[in-house]
Amino acid sequence: MPIKNRLAEMHEEITGWRRDIHQHPEILYDTHRTSALVAEKLKEFGCDEVVTGIGRTGVVGVIRGKADTQGRVIGLRGDMDALPMQEQTGLDYASQTPNAMHACGHDGHTAMVLGTAKYLAETRNFDGTAVVIFQPAEEGGNGAEAMCKDGMMDRFGIQEVYAMHNVPGVPTGQFAIRSGPLLAAADEFEIHLEGRGGHAAKPHDTVDTTVMLSQLIVALQTVVSRNADPIQQGVLSVTSVETSSKAFNVIPQSASVNGTVRTHSNEMRDLIEKRLQEISDGVAATMGGTATVTYKQGVPVTINAEEQTGYAEEVAISVGGSCDEAPMVMGGEDFSFMLEERPGAFIILGNGDSAGLHHPEYNFNDEIIPIGCSWFAEMVERRMPAA
Repeated sequence: MPIKNRLAEMHEEITGWRRDIHQHPEILYDTHRTSALVAEKLKEFGCDEVVTGIGRTGVVGVIRGKADTQGRVIGLRGDMDALPMQEQTGLDYASQTPNAMHACGHDGHTAMVLGTAKYLAETRNFDGTAVVIFQPAEEGGNGAEAMCKDGMMDRFGIQEVYAMHNVPGVPTGQFAIRSGPLLAAADEFEIHLEGRGGHAAKPHDTVDTTVMLSQLIVALQTVVSRNADPIQQGVLSVTSVETSSKAFNVIPQSASVNGTVRTHSNEMRDLIEKRLQEISDGVAATMGGTATVTYKQGVPVTINAEEQTGYAEEVAISVGGSCDEAPMVMGGEDFSFMLEERPGAFIILGNGDSAGLHHPEYNFNDEIIPIGCSWFAEMVERRMPAA
C-alpha cells in the first residue's frame, strides 16, 4: 500500500493527537479545547494563515504551495465534535468527560487532516493553495452550514472541497465512493394533535386523540409505499409518541408524534413533506380534531460531483490499491452544505471490524491514519501538481 513515507513516520505522533482529542470530547459548537489545539498545531506547523471563530468555533488553516501559477485552491474538511453519550470501551485513553464520547470517529478525522496539514506545510510540493477546514457541530448542529454562512468559501477562495468518513464493517483501509447522491437529506417532523379530552368511560363525549394518533401513524406509512415513485429512495419513520395524560381512565386532550424523513432527491423530499401535512390534516379533521405540523429540513442530500468523484477515486486507487462503489445510505452528513457551494467529493474509508458508529464501544482504528492522511495529501498534490 503506497502510503507516503513521511506520513508513515508521523503515524505515532498523529495517533497521539487523536487519542488526546478522544480523551477530551466536546459537543456541537463547544469545541473550545479541540479548536484551540488545532489552531496551536497549525501555527506550529508554519501554516501561512490560521483563522479561528469561523462558524462560531471552526478553524481554517491556509498552506501555500511552492508555486501558484494556476490560482487553484483545494479544501480538506475534518469534523471535530463528539456525541452526547457515555463511553463503554474501557480504553486507557477513554473519554474523561461524562456523557460525551467520540463515537463517530471525528477525533480520527481531525487528526488525519492535522497530519495532512503538517505534511503539506513541510513539503509544499504543489502548485496552488491547500485550505484545511476543521468544523464543529456535525452531529446535528449544521456546523458546515455555519462555516459557509460565515463566508468561508469566498474568503479563502476555495474551488473544490473534499472530506472522508470512516465506516465500521468495511475492511481496514478499503476506500469506497460513488458519484451523485451518497447520503440522504435528514429532516425532522412533529405533529401535534388536538381533540377533546374527557372520561374514558364516556368516549362519545370526547374527540379521542389516542385513536387519532393510531390512525395517523398507520396512514403515514402510505406516503412512501403508495405516493412515492418506487424507484426513488425515501424513508418516513415515526420514532416517538406522547399524550397529555398518562392516567388509565382519561382520554387525553392532546397528543404528539415525532419522526424523521430521509430522502435522496429534492423531489422526494418535497413530496413527503406535502403528503405528511395533507394526511395529518385529513386524519385529524375526519375525527373532529386538528393537527399542527412542524417540519424541519435538516442537512440536504450529500451529492458527489462527477468530475471530483473521479479524482477522488483515482487517488484512492493509487493510495489503497482499489476503490469500491459505495452504496447509497439513509444516514445524513452536513458536509452536504459545503458540496452545495463547491464541487467536491465525500469518500468512505474502512474502519475494519469495530463496533458501529454511535455505539458506546466504538473506537476509531488508528491503523487507517496514514492511509487517510496519504489520500488527503495526494488529493492536493495530484490536483495541483508542482512543475
